[in-house]
Amino acid sequence: MQKLTAFSISGLLLGAICFALSLTPSLIPRNAYVQGILSGFSFTVGYSLSVLVRYVWKYLGVPDIPLDHRQRRILRGLIIILGVSLILVFLRQGTEWQNSVRSLMGMPAISGVAPITIGVVALCVFLLFRWAGKGFLRVVLRVSARLEKTIPPRVAALTGLLVALLLYWSVLNGVLLQSGLYAVSLIYEKLDLIVVANLPPPQDPSKSGGANSLLAWDRLGHEGRRFLSLGPSAEDIREVAGEGMDPIRVYVGVHSADTPQQRALLALEELKRVKAFEREILLIATPVGDGWIDPGAVNSLEFLYRGDVATVAVQYSYLPGPIVLFTDAQSIRTSARILFKVIYDYWEELPVNTRPRLYLYGLSLGAKLSEDSFQFYDVIDSPINGALWAGPPFSMRSWRMITDNRDPGTPAWLPQFKGGEVVRFGNQYGGYLGQKPWGRFRIAFLQHASDPIVFFDFRWAFRRPDWLERPRGPDVSPDLRWFPVVTMLQLLADFNVGVTPRDFGHRYSAAGYTLAWIALTEPPDWSEAELQRLRAKLKIFPKR
Repeated sequence: MQKLTAFSISGLLLGAICFALSLTPSLIPRNAYVQGILSGFSFTVGYSLSVLVRYVWKYLGVPDIPLDHRQRRILRGLIIILGVSLILVFLRQGTEWQNSVRSLMGMPAISGVAPITIGVVALCVFLLFRWAGKGFLRVVLRVSARLEKTIPPRVAALTGLLVALLLYWSVLNGVLLQSGLYAVSLIYEKLDLIVVANLPPPQDPSKSGGANSLLAWDRLGHEGRRFLSLGPSAEDIREVAGEGMDPIRVYVGVHSADTPQQRALLALEELKRVKAFEREILLIATPVGDGWIDPGAVNSLEFLYRGDVATVAVQYSYLPGPIVLFTDAQSIRTSARILFKVIYDYWEELPVNTRPRLYLYGLSLGAKLSEDSFQFYDVIDSPINGALWAGPPFSMRSWRMITDNRDPGTPAWLPQFKGGEVVRFGNQYGGYLGQKPWGRFRIAFLQHASDPIVFFDFRWAFRRPDWLERPRGPDVSPDLRWFPVVTMLQLLADFNVGVTPRDFGHRYSAAGYTLAWIALTEPPDWSEAELQRLRAKLKIFPKR
């Protein structure tokens, strides 16, 4: 056991290489703590891989290179010097690499990457994994040692491995994970139910959430109350466009009714009550996990159509997106599908010449659920007008298929597909171009080239991403290089999306949404001067 658990010098070298490479730039900047976690995990991966190769080497009986004691000491010393030097050199270069990313995003340069902080955090991460690995190995060896007395050694070793896997999985899944999810659920549910004083119900009793509404204000959830309170008024719209009306917003909280079907029907009845089907645009907005809807997406559309917009959303959870996707994926898909079907079935029966144009919207997980909410063959006889999906996650089926089969010569970060007849892509700088006229049914993808949620893929562990080909996206560092396994780990670390300013990474701005809505819906009668006023207004809106 001692030999198997002793520190590996060859593991130090490969671990140091992975540590050093983890300091190179990726899609978004990293602070010292995130970098320390990433570097510690990268070191652990390299170290573990070396130990595994060494174990297989010995297991197969391949002889070592013959070295005497003095030669081994010299080799060990050289490896230690090489590994430490590699780490120190890359730590020094890390500042310049991080600033190459920050400069593209208009962020101030940093003077250092806090090598001590990175080193301490990385060491703690490595020691934690090493402690867990040694404990795992002890379980394997002790179980197999007891079983070797009655069964063949290799069967005993395999049994010991299975017992250790079962034990660790039981602890992680049954104790740590389940207990953690239960605690998180309680916390987020209480936060969702808190009614803050600065978000009072609408004074107009006819508005959604008001005195005459079918929706009780205290059951809408925190994000629902914010969504209904912080949208533009008719006065705000008139400041920009000269004329305008109050937009219609309907939001049904997860506590507003017991089942997805009941919540969808409640949303439909509230839409009918507020005369939403008499507006020019009807938008079904699918929120992210905790019910949040990016205000820039809806605000920009409401301004562009001078308030002649009705938006409906139904909350399917009060938990953050990754947690709800992990724990209740099928339920949230069902909720999105039911809402679309209920709204679409009613909309389809309305007179074609007088019903509103119907669009879908979703950001991140909301985009994926919006995509899952309908099948194209369900709407082929009476198609909706289109969809805007922002920050589409890499697991989104249609996005992946379209990107992988894009027109030759178009980049992966801004592809064209079949000449842009149905689907077009844009970013914070524009886009949405096509070789063919855009048809009646339209899909627009809004995505930043620096968005790790969009461009992550497990394939990048052993394959160079297409989006690294030239030309690169304007917000992707020219110093970014692909390294097996390490680049994939860097992109996972980039999921810390809150560090970038708007218009970069996974943070989308009202200005970017405005470009997308203009291309997708073609709002009439907007001069360039009015659009300039609109962009200025959206930068400071809402005021609270």
